[in-house]
Parts: sequence; C-alpha cells; structure tokens
Amino acid sequence: MKKIIASLLLLSAFQAVSVVRAQDVKFKTYFADATLRVDYLRVGNRVHDTLHVRRVERIPVWAGSLTQLLDPFDNGSYRVVVLDPATGRELYSRGYNTLFREYCDTPQGADSIAAFQEVVRLPWPLKPVDICFQQRGTDRLMHTQFHYRFDPDSALGQLRRQSNLRVDPAPLRLHYKGDPHKKIDVVIVPEGYGPADSLKMARDLRSFCDYLLGQEPFRSRAADFNVWGVPLTGQSTGITDPTKGIRVNSLVGSSYNTFGADRYLMTMQLFRLHDAIGSTPFDHIIIMANSTTYGGGAIYNFYAMSSLNEMAYMVLPHELGHSIGGLADEYVDEDLSYGDMHQPHLEPVEPNITTLVDFPSKWQSMLPAGTPVPTPADTTVSRRQNGPLGVYEGAGYHAHGIYRPAMHCMMRDYAPFCPVCSRRLNEVFDLYVR
Repeated sequence: MKKIIASLLLLSAFQAVSVVRAQDVKFKTYFADATLRVDYLRVGNRVHDTLHVRRVERIPVWAGSLTQLLDPFDNGSYRVVVLDPATGRELYSRGYNTLFREYCDTPQGADSIAAFQEVVRLPWPLKPVDICFQQRGTDRLMHTQFHYRFDPDSALGQLRRQSNLRVDPAPLRLHYKGDPHKKIDVVIVPEGYGPADSLKMARDLRSFCDYLLGQEPFRSRAADFNVWGVPLTGQSTGITDPTKGIRVNSLVGSSYNTFGADRYLMTMQLFRLHDAIGSTPFDHIIIMANSTTYGGGAIYNFYAMSSLNEMAYMVLPHELGHSIGGLADEYVDEDLSYGDMHQPHLEPVEPNITTLVDFPSKWQSMLPAGTPVPTPADTTVSRRQNGPLGVYEGAGYHAHGIYRPAMHCMMRDYAPFCPVCSRRLNEVFDLYVR
C-alpha cells in the first residue's frame, strides 16, 4: 500500500454538477481492478461543514462488484459519486452515513466546531474523473457539496517517486467462498488485543465469524460471504472507557461513551482503522472489541462494532443491520443525544421506519389485506417473535409519530429480523454478488 498527498480542487458548497445516470457502466472501460482510498476531514457543526482531503492511496485490489456500480438505494445522509467529466455520466456511487451526522444532533453539535476523520474507497479510475461528495439537503435530495478532479496518471507519477512503505500482514480466511468481486466481503478488525493476546484473538475472530453468519438472513446467504480477519494486535489490552477512568492505547483508538452514551462504543480514528485493514479485500467492516462490557455501534456503509459481551451474538447482527442494511433503530429512547435525526414531518430514508408521510414507498405493499394503519399494539406477542406485520407506533427513538413494521425485531429488541428488514438486507446482499 502506497501513499500520496493529493493536489485537489475543492469547489464551493452545493455547487450543481450535471449527472447522467446509466445502469450499464462497463467496469473495464473506466476502472482498473484496484482501489482508490480517499482520506479526508469533515469539519463543522450543525450549521455548516467543509471537507479537507488529507491523502489518497492506491490499493492493489478492488473487492466490489464489477457490474453493480451505481447505488440503487436512496439511503444515508451522504453519497460519493464518480463522474466522467466529459459527459457528466455517473460511473460509480455509494450512499453512507457518518459519525459527524450524529454529532450534529448532539447539543455540542449545534455550534461547536469539530473535525471527524472519514474514508471512502472507490474503484481506481483509468482516466481523470470528478469525485463528488454529496449531502442530503432539507428537500431530502442529494446535492453536491464538494468535488475535485482526480487524475490517476498524475497520482501514479507521485507514487513511483516514493519509497516502499510497510507490507500488510496476510489476512486470515475465516470463511471463504470465492471471488471477492462476486461475494460480500466482510473484514473483522480485532481491537483491544495486546502482544500476549494472539491466541485469544484467533478464537474470538472465529466466534465473531459465527455470530455474523448465525442469524437470518445472513445464515441462508452464507455461501455469498467471504469473512476475513486482520491478524494485528495493539500495544495494550482492553478498551478505553472514560466512565471508568480507563485509557488504553488500542489498535484503532475505540472508546465507550461516544456522544455521552455509556454503551455507545465507536472509534473516531478512521485513518488508523483503514491502515490496519490495508489491502484486505472488503465491502464492510466489523470491529471486534476485546471487552466484556456491553457495547457497540454502527454507521451505514461505515463500520459496525461490538464488544465480547455475552450478548455479542445478538448485538453484532443488530449492528450489521445498520452498517450493511442501512436500517434504523426501532426502539424508543428519547434521552439519546442524537435522537433528533428523525423528524415526524419528514419520511425517513431508512426502509424499516415510517412517519406515514410517504408510507407507500415503504412496506405498505407487504401488509396483509385489512391491516389497520396505524396498527394497535399486540402485547401478547413474545419478545422473541416478530408477530403480525403491521404499522406499530414507537421507533427511531421516538415513542410517538414514527412507526415500525413488527412488534419485535432485531432492530428493536433482538428478535429475528422482521420481513421488512430481511427484504432490505437481501436486496443489499444482491448488490455485491451479481
């Protein structure tokens, strides 16, 4: 893996860029079978934010599909788009969310400026392209916030003038079913393991692979997955927990108490995380935290994280519902600092919750005939069962005004994924295996 500092032209916020969408983009016409990694800082608060690209890298493997290059899902608060500057044709796109978006909904995010590390990975262009960073506006549409012209020939020239950097350790094949271009590649990054923890780390990686593939619809799609492990340890054992006065110099700098929520376990060190992954092929990231304290978290197309608590076999699938499926939390917790992200007067972009503003775009077509909308709660349904499909009030952290598809679901209280959530997960799986 080699690094360069890019000379980039960043344009003003929300500048219009002509985009021509086409679903028949031929990968080999526009891209090499390698990855362009872009590291940048997002700096700002609820009122405004700016992007500052810090570096780009060429990674000699592309794990994504060679045919499904355009994102068909209108999900996430952000999207990265690769455009052909000559025609305006959209060549590649992916939606995602960020920790910065959640920060904006905290009290500090109202006016205190903060910087967040973010990373996007794209197929390596053969010719100059425009890379557009888009943000969802108040009209619920995506608008180009910044873009820059990337010239691969210029970048390669800089790369050749640099000395060789570190050699990445070979990843562990925890579950391998074939060509990464036709599989959903998930990499598990061990966090909080010291030099003496190698054997424990190896056992835990196997356990997390089992947790990943242990719940439906992951279990029935196991043949569509490759699962990789990163065989790296940090300098110290354990995970930082400010509430207990514990500070650990761990591999990727994770910590409990993110945004003041004790169980919210995340890392802000995205550059270190992607450095640890190196050239391991992946579509999605899991961080496995060496701690028995309950905790975890996930961001759509960002990463998922869980501790080794006794509930990890259920926590991890829930977090993957966020990071892979772009699913919303269906539970009620109005004390969460980032609970304002769903507004009752707007239809959420997540597929498994609705404000009824645009319910036909959600699971209305899946409802049995005669189902009342909203649907009265059925308190006789076991917490380990979904119950009848309906439109039940209480979701997205709000007790009122936001609705979910089932009485119980993995996204609410660790029941199985309901039919609506399972449908979206399978749709996303299909994006990587065609």
